[in-house]
Amino acid sequence: MVAVTVAVDAGADAIGFVFADSVRRVSTRHAAAISAHVPRRIKRVAVMLHPTNDEWQKVRTSFQPDVLQTDLADFDYLEVPEGIEKWPVMREGTMPAGDQLPEIFVYESKASGSGQIVDWQLAAQLAKRGKMILAGGLNIANVPEAIREVAPFGVDVSSGVESAPGKKESTKIQAFINAVRAAGSATEEAKV
Repeated sequence: MVAVTVAVDAGADAIGFVFADSVRRVSTRHAAAISAHVPRRIKRVAVMLHPTNDEWQKVRTSFQPDVLQTDLADFDYLEVPEGIEKWPVMREGTMPAGDQLPEIFVYESKASGSGQIVDWQLAAQLAKRGKMILAGGLNIANVPEAIREVAPFGVDVSSGVESAPGKKESTKIQAFINAVRAAGSATEEAKV
């Protein structure tokens, strides 16, 4: 609850709630409770990884997210109603064939939540072709450089604002969002 409040007060544009197998996993009931007072201007993101359609529907009806974030291929079989944004995850080294990229996408390393940094030169090329939300290994120290080099639409942080796996630290959340805002207008969204 504290991390959500800090993210809201710091000016996050989106807050992710992990429903995949992870130390960061929350129940739909808990996510709904701690996000109940999040202002509508801030997107509540359901972060999943290869859910079945039944698992997704339970999250959708119980949590009622604004956005579903999961791997690109998952959207081939998931039923996502209009009104819920789709943020497909594109992983470094596993990009789909062809030049077509989704309008908005999350770009990260092969392993979600691992803190691995992607190749920023490659990411910069992809960021020119769509609204990229850069993820993977971002923290207070490197996010200004990442924004300068990649020029993403947004940035996503998780382990970079934790004191231990799954334990968000308020001062790190605030400092990260401040660093994003200070880096300039190249990035439009900050997701915690």
